Amino acid sequence: MTAEHVHRCAWARGELDIEYHDREWGVPQHDERALFEMLTLEGAQAGLSWSTILKKRDAYREAFASFDVARVARFTPARVEKLLLNSGIVRNRLKIESTITNARAFIRVAESEGSFDAYVWRFVNGKPIVNARRGLGDVPASTAESDALSADLKKRGFRFVGTTICYAFMQAIGMVNDHAIDCFRYRELSGELAGRGGRLARGERGRNATTGTQDRKPRI
Repeated sequence: MTAEHVHRCAWARGELDIEYHDREWGVPQHDERALFEMLTLEGAQAGLSWSTILKKRDAYREAFASFDVARVARFTPARVEKLLLNSGIVRNRLKIESTITNARAFIRVAESEGSFDAYVWRFVNGKPIVNARRGLGDVPASTAESDALSADLKKRGFRFVGTTICYAFMQAIGMVNDHAIDCFRYRELSGELAGRGGRLARGERGRNATTGTQDRKPRI
């Protein structure tokens, strides 16, 4: 199959979007640092396009110590003021402060549950949910699983973890496979997940989000 004839999810258009879609989106992730990074970036996206966040990703890694959660947890108010001057990231005080707050909460979860990975994956019983989306109009803004994850994260002190953000996080780290069924990655990931016990969803899951636009990944 030539590059010109590869069929992807409709939101993957720009170069960075395509690279992220082809290599990362929907791939089961269990690395603690990568999980913290994606939780941070999904929160940063609130009100913005994913393309904007991808363009700022390198700057985020530099600003937040390559997402070393222990280091970020020690950031001081003075560090926050410095970050507010960094044009490479989203200069929103609440989002910056929430990253530090979430780093501390992330550590507490890892200590109490063994790892953040073990904690978060239990919301899908440790196995990715393989959906059968025909297009962006079939992708929900949230599901019962993201509702449960959001509620529990909030109880544990996390911020910027509403159910929509949590569902986007779940999509990103492969807890759910929401690639369109005619996307080449759907077939690749579905085959891999079947071999590892992924769960095929039956019928509609979640609350349908029919207003998704074509220039961003599925998220309202």
